[in-house]
Amino acid sequence: MDGSCTAQGFSTTLEGQSNLLGARQLHTHDLCDKSFTQQSHVREHQRVQSGERPFPCDVCNKSFTDHSHLKVHLRTHSGERPFPCDVCNKSFTNHSNLKVHLRTHSGERPFNCDLCKKSFTQQSHLNVHQRTHSGERPFPCEVCNKSFTNHSHLKVHLRTHSGERPFNCDLCEKSFTNRSHLKVHQSTHSGDHPFTCDVCNKSFTLHNCLKLHQRIHSGERPFTCDICNKSFKLQSDLRVHEHTHGGERPFNCDLCKKSFTKQSHLKEHQRTHTGERPFNCDLCEKSFTRQSYLKVHQRTHSGERPFMCDVCNKSFASKCVLKRHLLLNCGH
Repeated sequence: MDGSCTAQGFSTTLEGQSNLLGARQLHTHDLCDKSFTQQSHVREHQRVQSGERPFPCDVCNKSFTDHSHLKVHLRTHSGERPFPCDVCNKSFTNHSNLKVHLRTHSGERPFNCDLCKKSFTQQSHLNVHQRTHSGERPFPCEVCNKSFTNHSHLKVHLRTHSGERPFNCDLCEKSFTNRSHLKVHQSTHSGDHPFTCDVCNKSFTLHNCLKLHQRIHSGERPFTCDICNKSFKLQSDLRVHEHTHGGERPFNCDLCKKSFTKQSHLKEHQRTHTGERPFNCDLCEKSFTRQSYLKVHQRTHSGERPFMCDVCNKSFASKCVLKRHLLLNCGH
């Protein structure tokens, strides 16, 4: 017997033949030469290659390559979260998610980018980040020409075509294309803003929103245009800016000939045709086409004037009024 065998597309060999008591079996998939320490892992790998998903969920239509994956998925239906964090009250459906979460407490970020100083808690996050350097966007939309750096972003995008909004608010009738948007919306009911800025005491519903806000204080603008070297706080702002070089305005109004660099700008413009004013003031009957207009209006009630002139110390309710003041009165 030569210590190896082949069956059903994989072979088994003994590693460390000179010491059989300490020998470790390696199971190799013959089609791609990948090796695994367990035969069950080879079978699961084969299903990934073939597309076979023999473990279906009885509650929904999802199916899985391995029974353990189905078992974890079923907890999303049952609500079971058997892996609690010892530091905070959060609990998780599987041990690997708990392990990643614990890094938020320890500060550990073991996955480092070779091209910049950024580090990440997960290998998958590093993989997606590296595409910002390479420009790779391997997940294209079959309906339009957009492509994405990861599959989850494509999945959310496809809902703009299908109209699917699977995340529903329990307190009102609103629904959303992704969970994070629902979470932000729910804070409008609860008033919960758990993430606070150390510099100015502003608080936010999401940690990511706080992180973006902190760039106002730090001046960090990590997204740079390759053509003119302008830099931006947000990657989405960089993408919009890049349209100005190509003259591209991909979002067109069906009712008139205007086109826009951003979907959100088109949406705001369309309200000039429909008359829709979805942002209502709680203190009076006025309504507005944009959230930013409502925010400025609300300062007429609160008396807040956060924009101050450095020359004469007058303060204003909006940045544009401050700019006009500087042009007309202060020679700027």
